[in-house]
Amino acid sequence: MKVKTLVVNGILAALYIAVSMLIQPFGFTNVQFRVSEMFNHLVVFNKKYMYGIVLGVFFTNLFFSPMVAYDLIFGVGQSVLALLVAIVSMRFIKGIWARMMFNTIVFTITMFLIAIELNLAFGLPFYFTWLTTALGEFVVMLIGAPVMYVLNKRLNLEQRI
Repeated sequence: MKVKTLVVNGILAALYIAVSMLIQPFGFTNVQFRVSEMFNHLVVFNKKYMYGIVLGVFFTNLFFSPMVAYDLIFGVGQSVLALLVAIVSMRFIKGIWARMMFNTIVFTITMFLIAIELNLAFGLPFYFTWLTTALGEFVVMLIGAPVMYVLNKRLNLEQRI
């Protein structure tokens, strides 16, 4: 891994943590609006951003989650799974908007892992929890898509890492 890739991913992880910290009460319940999840769209531009996103999720869950052990397994696992599915699929999907919409759907569907986590940790009903967490993820990812698109136009994210 080049130094530039390492530094950019370190900054990305720090940004993920900082944004998550700002909205902490809304990032760990059965209705989640973790705004930092919009960074998941960065893998649409370059798969190397996965490292920073996963590190950000890991440290956010380690430092701020009320259920650390569960979140380190399920939360990080959900991110890794969704990012890998998105990265592999990007080979077959042309166009930034199509990729971001697919990425949004993948992250929304994989929220079933978070629903399992909350069911195990707090006994919350699985299907309703999946619905509420998936809805929150969908909204954040949907709003994050144009934000990342504009940032890419300004920063050329494909070449930044």
